[in-house]
Amino acid sequence: MLLEAEFWVAIGFFLFIGVLVYYGVPQKMIEALDRRGARIKAELDDARRLRDEAEALLAEYRRKRQAAETEADAIIAGARAEAERVAAEAKARMEEFVARRSQVAETKIAQAETQAVAEVRAAAAEAAVAAAEKILTQSAKGEVADRLLTQGIGDVKAKLN
Repeated sequence: MLLEAEFWVAIGFFLFIGVLVYYGVPQKMIEALDRRGARIKAELDDARRLRDEAEALLAEYRRKRQAAETEADAIIAGARAEAERVAAEAKARMEEFVARRSQVAETKIAQAETQAVAEVRAAAAEAAVAAAEKILTQSAKGEVADRLLTQGIGDVKAKLN
């Protein structure tokens, strides 16, 4: 048994383990693993904290976006209402302008009509006077003709004007 290789390998193995235990290698390995576990735990905690902060930030940005959308909708609604009000006001002004222009045009037409009637009457009176004068000069002679002519012209002018 002392000459077998497995025996000496087992003795060498136990001596190696004994030296490792004597110098505290298992304790150092446990401490190294504990430090690594603590470091990993700290990184996980940090990652959880960062994730929570990111979720909070995301929620805040979502709230801000929703508020901005609501505000944009309110601005758009206000702009539409203002545009409708301005359009209605412009339409009312245009209708008022057209009504004023129509009234001015009707007034001018009435004045022109009145003036035309007056001019036609004056032309008719002058034509009547000229015709009467011509007829009377041909049919009536002397002082009677002159008196009738003057009286007729005066009567026609008085009635037509």
